Amino acid sequence: MLSESDLKVWLHRDLSQADKLFLILASFDSPCQVRDLKDRAKACGLGAAAKWNPSATLAKSKGLAIRTPKGWEITESGQQRLRNLGVTKISPAAVQVATDLRAELPKIKNPSTRTFVEEAIKCHEAELYRSAIVMSWLSAVDILHNHVHSNHLKAFNIEARRVDSKWKEAKTTDDLGKMGEADFLDRVGALSIIGKNVKKELKNCLDRRNGCGHPNSLKIAANTSAHHLEILLLNVFKVFQ
Repeated sequence: MLSESDLKVWLHRDLSQADKLFLILASFDSPCQVRDLKDRAKACGLGAAAKWNPSATLAKSKGLAIRTPKGWEITESGQQRLRNLGVTKISPAAVQVATDLRAELPKIKNPSTRTFVEEAIKCHEAELYRSAIVMSWLSAVDILHNHVHSNHLKAFNIEARRVDSKWKEAKTTDDLGKMGEADFLDRVGALSIIGKNVKKELKNCLDRRNGCGHPNSLKIAANTSAHHLEILLLNVFKVFQ
């Protein structure tokens, strides 16, 4: 579950002794002895582990780790505990994107949007990358709709009607949602609400969302998901909240 290089990063974060022991256990492919735990901690630069009593700490873990005849091992509950901390197969850099996005959650005023963002983060951390891409896009569009509705609705309607004489004046965010998302990006781009390069990147995100939102053979891994989230974080979540 956890490579030794990633383990080194995690062990030097502000975590409890028990969580650090779970992390060490997760870096082994088989049960291990106390000496193995301490040696690996030492190899990762965690000198304080030499004074720990791993057996005593793990015995109090309420089933997150168990001792078998072959040694200590982390259970599925323990692995879930690590997932809740943000520990997955994805790299620390990809995890950091989710961490940065979490930091934006309190700034999102709309409860529905905040729920979308939180679900996108959880999907990313759980390695459900296609779902993370879809949910984060829904969040970004919702934020853009709210921003346009609150600050540029009149100008948006004028521009929309200029391009399409059949456009029915939008009065609510739901009305804005009746416009195709690619067209919506063109309209807000024309109004300089977003720049040319931002629009290009957001259209790439839209294409990626469309690829992930339907059954097909497209493969998505951690780095693609992290890139998608980072683009939305830097160009939507941090700008329009």
